[in-house]
Amino acid sequence: MTKRSHSVTIRQVAQQAGVSVATVSRYLNRNAPISKEVAGRLEQVMAELRYVPHSAARQLASKKTHIVGLLLSDLHNDFFVPLLDGIETVVRKNGYNLLVATYHAGSRNLPPPIGPHNTDGLLVFSDGLTDNDLAALSAQNFPMVLVHRTPPQDLPIPSVTVENKKITAELIEHLITVHQRKRILLFRGPEQQEDSYWRELGYRNALEAHGIPFDESLVLHGNFEKTVAQQSLSKFLEDQNHPQFDAIFSGDDDAAVGVLAALREHRYRVPEDVSVAGFDNSGFSAFLNPPLTTVSAPTEAVGRIAAERLFSLFDKQSAEGVTLLPTELIIRHSCGCPI
Repeated sequence: MTKRSHSVTIRQVAQQAGVSVATVSRYLNRNAPISKEVAGRLEQVMAELRYVPHSAARQLASKKTHIVGLLLSDLHNDFFVPLLDGIETVVRKNGYNLLVATYHAGSRNLPPPIGPHNTDGLLVFSDGLTDNDLAALSAQNFPMVLVHRTPPQDLPIPSVTVENKKITAELIEHLITVHQRKRILLFRGPEQQEDSYWRELGYRNALEAHGIPFDESLVLHGNFEKTVAQQSLSKFLEDQNHPQFDAIFSGDDDAAVGVLAALREHRYRVPEDVSVAGFDNSGFSAFLNPPLTTVSAPTEAVGRIAAERLFSLFDKQSAEGVTLLPTELIIRHSCGCPI
């Protein structure tokens, strides 16, 4: 009768395969080369004996989990799909698994769910950890790469993000000069998020360049989420004395979906009455009605390059400080262009 896997030891596998215990260990841990003939014989013996390696013991012995962690504050919108695709491609190619977790940074009730105890390194998205959390992990020389944020001052943590300020100014400039829009609503993203900060700065710079005063009454909270943006704009429009506006920069494409829904509900025509623009060039943006003018951000590339930087750290190679990827204006009909 075939032995049950939990009663089979590595020594029994070695004896039946005619090799040393050390050879079996090298094969299981993939930490030294063995011949194809020996590898094939070991596979056959382990299958016959129904031997399953004890992964926890192997991890303790090697001090490696072969797991990459991705820590985010939430997974609420479509932005994360290409980011995850880019990360997962690199992780899989390197024979690792990806562990994704959400965490509300700054919460003292619970520690981060992933870190040195269950991963070999972390990809930290935006505000996924506080500066103090990052400093503590950095002091342990724990491998990390930041995604869509730069590291706190004096912390040597690589980061990968996109250019936000210049391209947003270019987008607002287009609304002002091509479509003569002067009263442009801005939807802010999440607080403490760098993308939101730089996009607002680009917005302000474009207004200033054309002598248009910044008006706080034209700033709404969108949080880069369709539902939040829709509710914010609906509440704004329900006030009969709301400030006049002729264009909207939604902050990102997910928020633009909510913006367009609220405008339809209140019988505004896009782009005849109001120009609308987003950011990210999400997969659905070209299929909205009307097609959305937006900014193409290389989200998949951000994930892929961030993962590559993390594996460079695993190999004890130096990784670049801040990698800033270029963005591009995508003109469609929602701003008023006949495209």
